[in-house]
Amino acid sequence: MLSGPGTDPVWIQSLLLNSIDKGLVLTLAYLAFLIVGERRTLWMVRGLIVLMLATAVSTHLKLKLLSFVLEKLVIGSALAIAVIYQSEFRRFLEQLGRGQIVQLFQPSRRANPEPDNVIDEIVDAVKELSQNRIGALMIMETTGPIDERDFSVPGVRLNAEVSKELLQTIFQTSTLLHDGAVLICGDRLVAAGVILPLSDRTASRQLGTRHRAAMGITERVGNCICVVVSEETGSISLAERGILNRPLTSSKLKELLEARFSPAVDREAVAPGLRSLGRQIAVKGRALVRRVFRLPSSTSQEKK
Repeated sequence: MLSGPGTDPVWIQSLLLNSIDKGLVLTLAYLAFLIVGERRTLWMVRGLIVLMLATAVSTHLKLKLLSFVLEKLVIGSALAIAVIYQSEFRRFLEQLGRGQIVQLFQPSRRANPEPDNVIDEIVDAVKELSQNRIGALMIMETTGPIDERDFSVPGVRLNAEVSKELLQTIFQTSTLLHDGAVLICGDRLVAAGVILPLSDRTASRQLGTRHRAAMGITERVGNCICVVVSEETGSISLAERGILNRPLTSSKLKELLEARFSPAVDREAVAPGLRSLGRQIAVKGRALVRRVFRLPSSTSQEKK
């Protein structure tokens, strides 16, 4: 009777266990993508996955020191992501504790309205500031994280939830942070009192320092936009890639922000990656099955 790797029960059991192990890891990765959902966080998760893969490779190659360092980086990065997105992980743990396994594989329905809520808070604040002729400058992250080295001064870290009241309070002339810009990333007001580089381009005399700062940062950084409220006239402007769109009404500003921060954009950024990953797994799986059971490939069948 013939014997070999394909007929050895121990080898088959080891193969099944390895397949189950990899399948569970992919399932956890899929859950992570569903939890985070948005494009900016997707890059963070990808970075964590790269660190985990590098750790696995270094462990397999018995590079003890490199493996030790990478393991600590993985643990620290995982803790940082868990702290930053504690509400999403709290929801994940609650569903897991309640036995809602099926719901874990469905995208969060609470996350979809968040961009609209943030836009409403920003537009309401801008409308009030404009009516009261209180100057304001808001820099908003779009397609990726902003390198704070592009700022002249990073400002004061807040990491607070975006709200109309907080924005109005910051830009009151009696506060210490009203002269700078606020940095908004997703639904978080990350920093206030941010000093931005000024544009070197000649501009209208009606444009003050805030407008030149909005033009300057959007010229230098392509993945951001700036909302400006003029202190002298109360007019509203939107800067993108060094170009000012002005004057705007609050309703027009809301329309532009909704078009720029549509939730469908972030969902489309996640879906192709998952589909591509699924196709790659299917191709590798079929190749592995053919190799194990020594089945002829589709190309060889066509040649026959």
